[in-house]
Amino acid sequence: MKILIVTEYYLPGYKAGGPIRTLASITDYLGDEFDFFILTSDRDKSSEPYPGIEPGVWQEVGKAHVLYLRPAEKHWGRWRYWLNALDYDVIYLNGCFSRLTIKTLVLSGLCLLPKKPVILAPRGEFSPGALNLKKHKKRLYLKLSRALHLYKGVIWQASSAYELQDIVNTLQITDSQIIVAPNLVSGRTVNRTTISKEAGILKMVFLSRISRKKHLTYALQVLVKLSGHIIFDIYGPIEDPPYWQECQSIVAQLPRSIQVNYRGEVMPEQVMATLSKYHLFFLPTLGENFGHVISEALRAGCPVLISDQTPWQGLERQQAGWVVPLAKPEQFQAVINSVLEMENDQFQEWATGARVYGEQTANAPAVVEANRQLFLAALNPIERD
Repeated sequence: MKILIVTEYYLPGYKAGGPIRTLASITDYLGDEFDFFILTSDRDKSSEPYPGIEPGVWQEVGKAHVLYLRPAEKHWGRWRYWLNALDYDVIYLNGCFSRLTIKTLVLSGLCLLPKKPVILAPRGEFSPGALNLKKHKKRLYLKLSRALHLYKGVIWQASSAYELQDIVNTLQITDSQIIVAPNLVSGRTVNRTTISKEAGILKMVFLSRISRKKHLTYALQVLVKLSGHIIFDIYGPIEDPPYWQECQSIVAQLPRSIQVNYRGEVMPEQVMATLSKYHLFFLPTLGENFGHVISEALRAGCPVLISDQTPWQGLERQQAGWVVPLAKPEQFQAVINSVLEMENDQFQEWATGARVYGEQTANAPAVVEANRQLFLAALNPIERD
């Protein structure tokens, strides 16, 4: 089976966020059974092309064939040309609000493309927190897309039961149009040596895109009322410079005992090794369909402190981390204080719990099989309204 993946960005090893790492993992795990062809941009939001690639020429990236297109090749006429010129059995659209997804659905709705099954993975874009960002534009688009029947026949991929419910609530469709296939993650392992812990000292980390959805300002505001020797290192690309300025203004209000450092970006292959150097991973996100980096932190032996807007639940029972409602910042503060005061023996129990739970939940055979069945179901002749 030939699967054409349409994604705005794809370059593993270069500013690769969770959705890109998820796609790379799909091709790694299923690339021996399916032929993956990826159609994508030759650059991210900057004006410069990715280094080391040749636009307009198919290239081997892992187990996938990738075609990087210049901006002119993504205009309506040329985009239609590519989707008609390529040979594929299924189209897999990465992200609902991607411009390439929208163009593909519009062209398909106008019967300007070959009639092929379409899978759409919204990647957490329908969580309440994510929808509230630029909500008027998003809700207008969703209203128009439903009126124009752009989603007729589309198979939706949900990465969890939580995302399934978000899709149902947002699109007002039945769950018969949705297939749950949890995200696959990188199979990398990390040195099992765990950082030691001294009571009264805490090394905490935020590793994600610096954007409003990831809620770094909330994390910093939680720290304002804390004391104790805390080092908070921030990693990730600055996608929203005005938002980063807001973050810096909060940093200026922090007590002297709390040291905040921006450490720049981390290559995907270095993420787990980086996280293993910290006592606590802090991500009070507004919404994740999966949370790739949460899985990586757990497998790195770094307990996590996250919001209740992800599929990760019950972490405290596993002695792997804490899930706290965003409406209760004092609970975030209480958890940070408790980890701050941990002695090494107690911390090592949590670090072990995180690693064990992370490895138990990463790419279980049932998860790989669910993704395999997602693609096979696309060729099922059952009508989907």
